[in-house]
Amino acid sequence: MTSKAKRGVFVNRETLIVAVDIGKDVHYGYIRSPMGREVKPFGFGNGRAGFERFWLRVDRFRRAEGLVDIVVGLESSGPYGEPLIEFLRAKPVGVVQVNPLHPSRIKELTGNSPNKTDRKDPRVIADVICLGHALSMVIPRGPAAQLRRLTQAREGALRSRLAMINRLGQLVFVLFPEFGTVMKKLDSASSLCLLKECGSPERVIEMGLEALTVLLKRASRGRLGQRRAEKLLRAARISVGIKEGTEGLLLEIEHLVSMIEQQRRFIGFVEGQIAFYLGQIEYSWAILSIRGIGRVIAGGLIGEIGDFGQFRTIGQVMKLAGLNLYELSSGRHRGQRRISKRGRPLLRKLLFFGAINAIRTGGIMHGQYRRMVNRGMPKVKALVAISRKLLALIFALVRDRSPYRSDYAQTIHHKLAA
Repeated sequence: MTSKAKRGVFVNRETLIVAVDIGKDVHYGYIRSPMGREVKPFGFGNGRAGFERFWLRVDRFRRAEGLVDIVVGLESSGPYGEPLIEFLRAKPVGVVQVNPLHPSRIKELTGNSPNKTDRKDPRVIADVICLGHALSMVIPRGPAAQLRRLTQAREGALRSRLAMINRLGQLVFVLFPEFGTVMKKLDSASSLCLLKECGSPERVIEMGLEALTVLLKRASRGRLGQRRAEKLLRAARISVGIKEGTEGLLLEIEHLVSMIEQQRRFIGFVEGQIAFYLGQIEYSWAILSIRGIGRVIAGGLIGEIGDFGQFRTIGQVMKLAGLNLYELSSGRHRGQRRISKRGRPLLRKLLFFGAINAIRTGGIMHGQYRRMVNRGMPKVKALVAISRKLLALIFALVRDRSPYRSDYAQTIHHKLAA
């Protein structure tokens, strides 16, 4: 989906406000002039014919009101709004995005009722735009758009593979509980090969020591051999796994192993594509110059943020990531400062993993992290703080088209002081 950039003033006396509540099959549109005249909420299909009817209605009302500009506002809606956004890119309109929390919290202003319907929601979205709380959209193009899709594909594949591994662990525990005591990592190449060839204690015993040793050596590329095969055989002979219905379990185990291997190959291919498109981003070298930031993290950051040039300040990027700070204070009570978590969760995840690399011994932010922890800051909170610092560093490097240097922070400080 598109990314939020910066708050702006979108409405004036010559601006027509159009709000759309996104649905899977049917969208609901609403049109309002600066003078308060309106077209009541109407439905239109999520397809070419529906979009054309929607635009005809909008343009006819604009001409009838003698207006110049059109602003179309949509609630963040996942994939179902993307075809409409693509359609509107070719039209003379400004497209803005509304945080879903805003309409849900001010919906009672319309009719003094908590009622929520497809016909009420577009009015509430229009109210949010009029209040100035809409955000402009940065629509990634070219390599940045490819990186976004590839990062999302990789993330989806990782989630799917994790679910399969968890299911595989459950089945193996029922059939061969002792397997995990011998093969510690269930999704390793050696474990998957064993489960595919001999997933039950009976099959392990039937294979015998010699064949089992050969299989382990081949699967582990020589790292494992007869000693591990002997341990597996001993475990198989004393196994307390179930004895009935094992054929069905073995069938599902073999299927899961094949799917896990397929996902691994797919993830490897996607990571290769990420590296390819990352090479087409002119400033990617600045991000990759940071020790601990690899191609996958760098590609994911660019894919989630889009064009760094669309952001004027680091505060705007922090909001996009949901790393901007807030506090709840009243009177003498001083609330703790926390991150809002209202931005892109995948962007925060990528920065978190980058922060983990940055705080390792010898990492670029190891000293800062240790100082935070030594002052009593919880480790997770310190990692979030490092994530914020890492994002600020990346933003500065891309802005200045500069490689990372250990004295970069001092250089920026001197520039600001001058």
